[in-house]
Amino acid sequence: MTPKIREATFALRVVRRSTGDAAILYRRTVNDKLQERLTRVGAIGPMAYTAGLPLLRSAAVAMWGSGTRLKPGGKFYPLDPDWGARVACYALVASGLRNASRLFRAAENLRHADGAEAAWWLGLMRNGSRGRAIRALRILVEAVK
Repeated sequence: MTPKIREATFALRVVRRSTGDAAILYRRTVNDKLQERLTRVGAIGPMAYTAGLPLLRSAAVAMWGSGTRLKPGGKFYPLDPDWGARVACYALVASGLRNASRLFRAAENLRHADGAEAAWWLGLMRNGSRGRAIRALRILVEAVK
């Protein structure tokens, strides 16, 4: 059974940029007209994409099964809520960082994190004091010193 994008809480799209492959993460939300739409959570730049590829592959494999390959080209890859929250946390944590080994360490820590805990952090970063929450999660997942 192939997962459907209309039923997914999160979706990942891989895009090709001049500097390399990157990804954009979307989350299903309800707009003012009570219509469900995919809204952008954040972009994962080329360096963060390369460093976080094991996390992104694990998220896609959890929904699509083994043998899944992330290819650029406009296709949306549905993600389940747990993996979507992990990838969303990674997208927000990785934004603006330039150290590849730290990005890889953050992705690995989030890959092994609990999905419910990642959802809690995502809610805190989206609804609470965003800057402090992102800084705290960056420290916890060892993205910064």
